[in-house]
Amino acid sequence: MALDADLESWLRLTLIPGLGDQSLRKLLVAFGAPQQILDASHGALIRVVPANIAAAISSGAAAEKLDAVSLWLEKPANHVVTLADSLYPQALLQTPDPPLLLYVIGRAELLNHDALAIVGSRSASPQGIANAEAFARALSDAGLTIVSGLALGIDAAAHRGGLAGAASSVAVVGTGLDIVYPARNRDLAHRLAEQGAIVSEFPLGTPALASNFPRRNRLICGLARGCLVVEAALQSGSLITARLANEQGKEVFAIPGSIHSPLSKGCHRLIKQGAKLAESAQDIMEELRLLAPAPSPSDPPFSAEPQAQALLDKLGFDPCDIDALCARCGLKSDVVSSLLTQLEIEGRVAALPGGLYQRIN
Repeated sequence: MALDADLESWLRLTLIPGLGDQSLRKLLVAFGAPQQILDASHGALIRVVPANIAAAISSGAAAEKLDAVSLWLEKPANHVVTLADSLYPQALLQTPDPPLLLYVIGRAELLNHDALAIVGSRSASPQGIANAEAFARALSDAGLTIVSGLALGIDAAAHRGGLAGAASSVAVVGTGLDIVYPARNRDLAHRLAEQGAIVSEFPLGTPALASNFPRRNRLICGLARGCLVVEAALQSGSLITARLANEQGKEVFAIPGSIHSPLSKGCHRLIKQGAKLAESAQDIMEELRLLAPAPSPSDPPFSAEPQAQALLDKLGFDPCDIDALCARCGLKSDVVSSLLTQLEIEGRVAALPGGLYQRIN
């Protein structure tokens, strides 16, 4: 596929080894356009950037890298969006260091939709997964495209909920778009490519390097009006995303949880630091001044037998083992086990490691 001349100039620059965004911005200020940078003499370049970078520009990008992008762009769903493109997300222009170029698979127009970032733990609880998916679907139906990072746990649940709603979902990843990471989310990535979008600032072939994910996080919140943290331990990377959102002047929301759960500690810290407590999607809609969507037909009400309903009430929302439930309900262990199995099948209870059970809704 023959590349557009302007796009080819952008690609030739961004694919030069060692030429980062900071140096590129200086060059654009000095020379005005990518092709003018490529045409500049070595003497002119070293007045703006160090000699080794000037030499790299004079040498140019490897032809095979350019050919790989050209071949990738032959698929209709694949796009490269530059800073000069009308499709470039306007929200990123308000951030301190917008990437000069984005690789996109899917619906590139979603990058300019109103959006909300939803992030959280990779090792999420069943309740956290259910919350992320439910919040994401409700907010997507309210008109917010759901942005997350395609990680396991909360991210994946947020994408599923966003895709199920009206405004879809966007995944911002820390690898090249010819790589799906983590591989366990391959099916979800395919759904996002077909119904939503996947975005990366990293060239094709970029592997999953730890240093790339904090950079990815700034784009997740940069694309969004706010950031919702569903579950997070105190050392969670989700707190970095929340901090970046706060630094960008975005609203930060957090869902509270059990005082006994390590996955609630990060959310509770955020709330103490000023994040908005979110008990429902409506809380976020009101804060962002969104209209609630028209009600849709709901699932039929849960109609458990009285004994199962009584056990569910006794279980509460903190993890609990069978012995404790037997004591609370006054039932034998075989009866409690049978009722828990019934409730698990009906999606009301989840089994956790260590013989614990947790109510989901």
